[in-house]
Amino acid sequence: MRTSGSAGAPPGFVRAAAHPVRWKLLAALAESDYRVRELAALTGEPQNLASYHLRLLRAAGLVTTTRSTFDGRDSYYHLDLSRCAEALTESAAALHPALAPAAPRVTERSARASVLFVCTGNSARSPIAEALLRHHTGGRAAVTSAGSAPKPELHPNTITVLHKEFGIDTTPRQTRHVDSVVGRHFDRVITMCDKAREVCPDFGTRSHRAHWSLPDPSTGAESERASYPAFKEVAQEIDTRIRYLLPVLNDR
Repeated sequence: MRTSGSAGAPPGFVRAAAHPVRWKLLAALAESDYRVRELAALTGEPQNLASYHLRLLRAAGLVTTTRSTFDGRDSYYHLDLSRCAEALTESAAALHPALAPAAPRVTERSARASVLFVCTGNSARSPIAEALLRHHTGGRAAVTSAGSAPKPELHPNTITVLHKEFGIDTTPRQTRHVDSVVGRHFDRVITMCDKAREVCPDFGTRSHRAHWSLPDPSTGAESERASYPAFKEVAQEIDTRIRYLLPVLNDR
């Protein structure tokens, strides 16, 4: 009997994702960045087994790690959703050419959710996320940003990177302490640095919590000019995460 598909081994994504433990890990990481002990608890697996399967997912290029800025002995795991989308397309094409869809495209959506982004200083990461989500939803999402230890005002490169890379114009403003928005309802509360995650207030069971482990682009920069590449890199990562957040907000 002749088959149209390849008789070789299944594509790497299929081999990586098909195992029940790895699928549970991927599903958890699709929601938020987590530490290994948290993933073990979420999946109900022993930590050593979770670590073993996370190593395989990293080897497959689907999961990456970042060192925690709160506790340097710890690491956060992150699911590369763009790579997953590419791998799913490649896997379908490997089974049969007619199954290959167009590359998945995350488009702007009319999300109407209320979202709070929290980092430490509220001068870079969280205001960038606030501006990008507002931009991609045409202002329909109710977006707020705040900091656990806010700096006096936005970093100049926050304003520059939004204008230069995304065409978003914003003006200098005072930052906001996260305590000032306690009591307000948010559909989603997303912490954007490991330190802020540890001290972020509880916004109630109706608020969905998630964590994006992102470095502070202003840390260690000798000058504003020297730090701009770091701002650009972080802003592009935030933009990617925002684009994958949009369908989730619409389906809430």
